[in-house]
Amino acid sequence: MRLRFLSVLLVATQLIIWPAQANLLPEAIPAVFEQLLNQPALANPAVVLMDGATGEIIYEKNPFAQRKPASVMKLFAGASVIRNLDLNSQFTTNVSFGAEAKTLVIQGSYDPWISTSHEVARKMQRASLSHIATLSLYRAKQRSNGSVSNFKILYSGLYSQDIANLKQFWAKKKFKPQFIAVNSEEATLNSAELITSEISPKVSEILKWTLLWSDNNLAERLARLSAKAAGLPFNIDGVTILYINMLIELGIDPSKLVIKDASGLSKENRVTAQMIGQLLYQLHEDEKYKILFDSLPIGGVSGTLRSRFLTTAPGAVGLVRAKTGTLNGTVTLAGVVQSSDREYIFVTLADQISNGMKASDRARAAIDRLLGRIAAPNIPAEISEVPETHL
Repeated sequence: MRLRFLSVLLVATQLIIWPAQANLLPEAIPAVFEQLLNQPALANPAVVLMDGATGEIIYEKNPFAQRKPASVMKLFAGASVIRNLDLNSQFTTNVSFGAEAKTLVIQGSYDPWISTSHEVARKMQRASLSHIATLSLYRAKQRSNGSVSNFKILYSGLYSQDIANLKQFWAKKKFKPQFIAVNSEEATLNSAELITSEISPKVSEILKWTLLWSDNNLAERLARLSAKAAGLPFNIDGVTILYINMLIELGIDPSKLVIKDASGLSKENRVTAQMIGQLLYQLHEDEKYKILFDSLPIGGVSGTLRSRFLTTAPGAVGLVRAKTGTLNGTVTLAGVVQSSDREYIFVTLADQISNGMKASDRARAAIDRLLGRIAAPNIPAEISEVPETHL
């Protein structure tokens, strides 16, 4: 009883005398978090806070409740990319004349970041679909004395949206070829003279952009490419198996995971705060996944967190790296926060808030203030040498 009294006294004393912007000692965190989380803005969220070095649970609230992750779901995609794809590899899209007359062959590699804007493509060193379309049409006219009727396009390794974009671009130029899907081997056998080749940035750069700016399309495509590389179906079913297998291999219970997409856009996706916390902890322990954490937005500095913490918790600016998530009625955040000489892993899933931007803004501010109570820079103490004195 005496020990319990002393513990309560310690927390109460720290709450009274500790400056509002100072970080809390681990033993004081639960009481402060309970107070901050007991407010309408977050509407009974699921929360987990773990010691990043030991995995010790410092605080948890509704840790096993199934909640909507929103774009926090992209953490699974990021981890899967690192596990299954070569981060130094690049996607190539080749266009050639076919072995038969009036035939073009487009042999892609499912480039997830091919751009319809030539200006954007060149600025970001991405493959340009408009360049492919323009140059292919120009060379086709040259080869056939200006007539582009009755052309066939044999293609492989392109997304359906890429095909739709090509058809739309060419239709405006009165070019309406027949599109025929073939496999990669058939594309190679039917290729003759190369017209152009477009190459994407490295997978690592695409991953960084995906997490930094929460790109839904890239997350979906990268997740499917990861499933394909693992020998699984190139669809959401393959992604589901991929994620479940990953959790099991990491010793994490996947039974409450519900996957409807890889981006987090579906309101039917479900995770638990404990599951995401354990995933982040396991990845945090492995140097291989350093790129995942380095790719996350930084509070008040970059990506989808560039405008956060500036006014809500200025002391946390630059000290939080996390994946954001937003749906109507849902605000989530999961990542790491620097707290002096330690680092915490945190997960906050507030998916029971009211609909509308005002409610979302209040929830974000509440999460920022929560992290602001534990965020603090790690400033090592310096001991200067004592000058010698002459006696």
